Amino acid sequence: MAENTFALKIITPDRVFYEGDAVMVEFNTTEGEIGVYKGHVPMTVIVSPGILTITEEESRRKAALHAGFVEILQDKVTIMAEIVEWPDEIDVARAEEAKRRAEDRLTAKTPDTDIKRAEVALRRAMSRINVAK
Repeated sequence: MAENTFALKIITPDRVFYEGDAVMVEFNTTEGEIGVYKGHVPMTVIVSPGILTITEEESRRKAALHAGFVEILQDKVTIMAEIVEWPDEIDVARAEEAKRRAEDRLTAKTPDTDIKRAEVALRRAMSRINVAK
């Protein structure tokens, strides 16, 4: 591990999505966007749907991160994600359809519409679309 990197592990219920050394990791939390470098103040945060950016020493990788928890320690970050996808794993047509459905629910605003759920569905679809393109 280089001097400016930390151990990053991303786990989903069905696989270890990523395990390696990172210079920085960025993602959305319920409190806003966060960027984590080695030596960050230890904390635990809740993931909000958005784009996950992993900066390695020689490259940058992006993925769609939808829900989960993150444990941040000074030399290690562990993301326990419900769903996280690399760009080549995303079905863009399906994501576009999910976006349209969520927008339709938000526009209709019937008494039966769960606005929060529709907003989360829209953010998930947008994350997938933005990462895939």
